[in-house]
Amino acid sequence: MTETKVANAGCVALSKGSLNRIPGSVLRPNYNRSELTPGIVHIGVGNFHRAHQAWYLHQLMQNGLAEDWAIIGAGVRPYDVEMRQRLLAQDCLTMLIELSSQGASAEIIGPMIDYLAVAPGNAPLIRQMSQPEIRIVSLTVTESGYYIDPETGGFDAMHPDIQHDVTNPDHPLSVFGAIVAALALRRATAAGPVTVMSCDNLRGNGLITRQSVVSLARLIKPDLADWIDSNCSFPNSMVDCIVPSTGPDELAMARALGVDDRAVVTHENYRQWVLEDDFCAGRPDWAKAGVILTPDVHDYEGMKIRILNAGHQVLANLGELLSVETIAECMADPLISEFFQKVEHEEIVPYVSDVPGMTPAAYTDLIASRFSNPAIRDTTRRVAFDGSSRHSEFVLPILREALQADGAIEGLALVEALWARMCEGTREDGRIIQDNDPHWQQLSTVAIESRQTPMAWLAQASIYGDLATNSRFQNAFTHWLELIWSQGVEIAIKSYLRNSTSRPVGGAQ
Repeated sequence: MTETKVANAGCVALSKGSLNRIPGSVLRPNYNRSELTPGIVHIGVGNFHRAHQAWYLHQLMQNGLAEDWAIIGAGVRPYDVEMRQRLLAQDCLTMLIELSSQGASAEIIGPMIDYLAVAPGNAPLIRQMSQPEIRIVSLTVTESGYYIDPETGGFDAMHPDIQHDVTNPDHPLSVFGAIVAALALRRATAAGPVTVMSCDNLRGNGLITRQSVVSLARLIKPDLADWIDSNCSFPNSMVDCIVPSTGPDELAMARALGVDDRAVVTHENYRQWVLEDDFCAGRPDWAKAGVILTPDVHDYEGMKIRILNAGHQVLANLGELLSVETIAECMADPLISEFFQKVEHEEIVPYVSDVPGMTPAAYTDLIASRFSNPAIRDTTRRVAFDGSSRHSEFVLPILREALQADGAIEGLALVEALWARMCEGTREDGRIIQDNDPHWQQLSTVAIESRQTPMAWLAQASIYGDLATNSRFQNAFTHWLELIWSQGVEIAIKSYLRNSTSRPVGGAQ
C-alpha cells in the first residue's frame, strides 16, 4: 500500500504509511520494519497466532531483538486467501485490542513482513520454506489438521489428502506434504534442517507433528524420513490465550479507537506460552518476552488442555442448547456456572498434575475468572466448533482415566449427552443450530437416531472406541440422554447437581 487512506468517521486505514497518523492511545512498533529479515514461516495465520506467537516476537523486536526472525505468513486453505488479501492490504500489520473488565487497550504489531500466495500444489510455500534463512516452520492448523487416525492415534495414511501427496510429492495438497517437499529441497541443497513447531491445542503436539511429517516422508522416500527424524526438531508447546473470532463488533471497536483494521484481533488480558527448548537451527530469545522454556511441557499441557479446553466443552454445548450466546454469559448463569464448577473440581481436577507455582484447583479458579470476563465476546458457537475433534482430544482422555480410577463420571457422561443432543441440530427453544463441525451431517444423522437408541451415538468408533463397551459409561450416558430428551436440558442439569454421587480420587494421575 503506497498511500494513506482515511476511513469513515475520521478513522485511519491501517498501513505502514499511516502509522504516524494513528491515535496516540494506540501503541505502535518502534522498530524499523524495513530492516527485518525472515526466519519463520507460519502456516495458519488466524487470530490466535497474531495475538499469541506474533505478539511475543513483537515484544522482542520492541526491545531491539530478533530482527532476523520476522514471520512470513502462509496458508493452504481457501479461507487463507481472504486473510492474505486483508493483511497484505495493510502491509501485514495487525491491531491487537486487549479486553479486560477495566477497559480496553490497543497496540499495533508488525513482526509479519509478507504473506505467501495460496496456490494449487503449494509451490510458493515450498519454495519459501526451503530457503536457508528460514529456521522455524510453525503451525496453527487446528486440532483436526494433523491427519491422526481416530481409532489408533497413529498417522492416517489412507486419508485422501495423504494418498494424493504420496502420489504427487511435488504438488502436495496437505501442509505436511508441503513441509516434506521443502525438507527434501533443503537436504538436496544443503540448506539444512529446520524446527517444525506446532502451536495447536494437542497434548504432545510436537510428537504428533513429528509423527505426521516423518510418516508421510517415509511413504514418499524412506531415506528422507530418516534424515528428517535425525536432524529436524519438533518441540512440544503449550499455548494459552482466549481469542474470539472477529466480527462486526470487533471491527467497530477498532474504529472507535480511530483505526480501520479489517483484520483486527481482540483478546483477553492473559497469555502463556510454555515451550520445549528443542530447536535444531536456533530460535529467538523468547524467554526475554516471558515464554517459559522447559525440557518438560507435558504437565503444563495437561493442566491447560484438561481444565481450560475440556472446560470449554463443558460449557459450549450446554450454552448452545439454552441459547446462551457467549462463554461469559454462561458463567454468569447460576445453573450453568454451578455445573461447570462441579464437573471441573470433581471430575477433571483429580486427573491434572501440579505445575510450578500452580495447583489444578487454583488454575480452575483462574480459568473460571477468565471465562467470566464480560468484555470477551467468545461465542459458544465458536467454542463448540469441531466437537468431533475437541471431545476426542480434550474430554474423552479424562473420562478414560476416571473410569480406570473408579472416579466420578456422571458429569462427563452428561457433557457427552449434551453434545449428542446439540448435534441433533435444534436448541431447546426450537431454533436451528447451523452446521458446526466438519462431520456435521454424519453427526446429525447419528444424533437423531440416538434419540430413540442412545447407544447409536456411542457406536461411533472413530470418536469413542473402546469407551462404547464400558458399562458404567454406557449406563450414565444413556440415562442422561434419555432424561434430556424426555424432560429437557435444565432438568437434566439440576438432576446432576442434586443427585450425582461424587467419588473423587486423591492426587493427580
